[in-house]
Amino acid sequence: METTRTYFLADMGVMLGRSMRHIFRSMDTIMTVTISPIAIMLLFVYVLGGAIQAGTDNYVNYLLPGILLITIANGIGYVSYRLFMDKQRGIFERFHSMPIARSAALWGHVLTSLLSNALSIIVIILVALIMGFRSSAGPLEWLAVAGILGLFTLALTWVAAIAGLSAKTVDGASAIAWPIHFLPFISSAFVPTQSMRGPVRAFAENQPVTSIVETIRALLSNQPVGNDIWVALAWCVGIMLVAYVFAMRVYKNA
Repeated sequence: METTRTYFLADMGVMLGRSMRHIFRSMDTIMTVTISPIAIMLLFVYVLGGAIQAGTDNYVNYLLPGILLITIANGIGYVSYRLFMDKQRGIFERFHSMPIARSAALWGHVLTSLLSNALSIIVIILVALIMGFRSSAGPLEWLAVAGILGLFTLALTWVAAIAGLSAKTVDGASAIAWPIHFLPFISSAFVPTQSMRGPVRAFAENQPVTSIVETIRALLSNQPVGNDIWVALAWCVGIMLVAYVFAMRVYKNA
């Protein structure tokens, strides 16, 4: 059992290294992932922020949690694209014919998503600091934020894996990122949900992004998180488990 586990971890490490080399050989990927969220942050803070009643004098503090989720959503499109290209080129079939763990190639892409999105998030936070973002959170609160962002990344990565492994075209594989992009805009990421009307408010208050944004916002400002953290964790873990099961089924048939 220990030998099997050791071989799996070694195989997964090799696949992770392979995927990360693709990232570092194409640094424009990380730049592309971060440019759009930075542009949105600049637009809302310096152009629209003065007209938005968010109940805070430092709007970048209010805005940052939603921007971090948008950044992750941007990176998800590349996960499905890379998986689709590996499938189309017969890379998975080649790996399956070799004496390596069958799921190692897929896990390599998943771990690459975690690491590359972490790099993108660090870039966004650095830009936010330049724009005036300040946090009173301690080390434990920052660890909690990192954990929630990691769970959110894993949940979306497994959703992206389903799209990348089952799509028939490149556009179809990358399209999964678009509906995810819209969720932060219909949430409390940019304005309080109390300012919304009717069905829009009901949707915003009961979709996963709002609870995740509210939890991260409370942690970064060192405020009580209330029940939002449990709702956020339930959404992330639930989506991740369901998507994982379906992704593994699709992968076995790939």
